[in-house]
Amino acid sequence: MIVDAVPSSFYRNEMSIDSRKIEKQAQELSAKERASLAMALIESLDQGQDEDAEALWLDEAERRLEDYRIGRTNAIPANEVFERIEKDLG
Repeated sequence: MIVDAVPSSFYRNEMSIDSRKIEKQAQELSAKERASLAMALIESLDQGQDEDAEALWLDEAERRLEDYRIGRTNAIPANEVFERIEKDLG
């Protein structure tokens, strides 16, 4: 399922009172817990496999590698990326 970019207020207007209570409770979780919950909810929306996804991701990976090779982008060491994520998630 693909969700187009729309303001979050659109979805809040469609939420039931129970959903709003759950959202309020979720906001009290740590950033790491909210991220895990968000992933679980997003995965629950995925009702099938996008047949083009693998080819699209391969194209994207090849484009990024080419950008790196010609100097259009810089690489960041994986350990630095993971440290930033850990810091952001608390």
